[in-house]
Amino acid sequence: MTQYERMLAGLIYDPADPQIMSEQAAFADRLWAFNQLRPSDTAEKERYMREVFAACGQGCYIELPFRANWGGRHVRFGNRVYANFNLTLVDDGGIFVGDDVLLGPNVTIATANHPLDPGLRSRGLQYNRDVHIGNCVWIGAGAVVLPGTHIGGSAVIGAGSVVTRDIPAGVLAAGNPCRVLRAIGPHDREYFFRGEKIDWENL
Repeated sequence: MTQYERMLAGLIYDPADPQIMSEQAAFADRLWAFNQLRPSDTAEKERYMREVFAACGQGCYIELPFRANWGGRHVRFGNRVYANFNLTLVDDGGIFVGDDVLLGPNVTIATANHPLDPGLRSRGLQYNRDVHIGNCVWIGAGAVVLPGTHIGGSAVIGAGSVVTRDIPAGVLAAGNPCRVLRAIGPHDREYFFRGEKIDWENL
């Protein structure tokens, strides 16, 4: 089994393997060019996501700069995903993002991890675990989502949170480590910020 095959299988592997490095370098060059685009170059942005990402739905938009180990090669975006400035995707493994997801500025989503054993770690070895983000999720500014985690649909992750374990659907979760604070429910259809009411009749 090659190191590349070990990577895809979720086993411990050497990311400095020549085959891996060669493929990764090509995506790094494309990502560099992507980050030179103007804000108005929306067609070129869309073309990049469709050609490089493993999958990309309709109406997706990324504010630059954007960072990704593989340029997004192992990323799957649903429809209408919006990513604010400085999104970092450690996409050695798969990152699955649903429809209508909002990613705040400086969000990091990581799939790569390293063995705790110092002997293995000193050899530069790593392994990857996929991250899954459901539909209608909002991840606040500066949050970090760690390898192997799942975030359920319609969840909100508070700014600065560190997601170390699965978060269920339909909840507000925050903190380090990120934990569920409460369910999202009827109160949130009446108030949008503390005691301020939503003026539904004008929306």
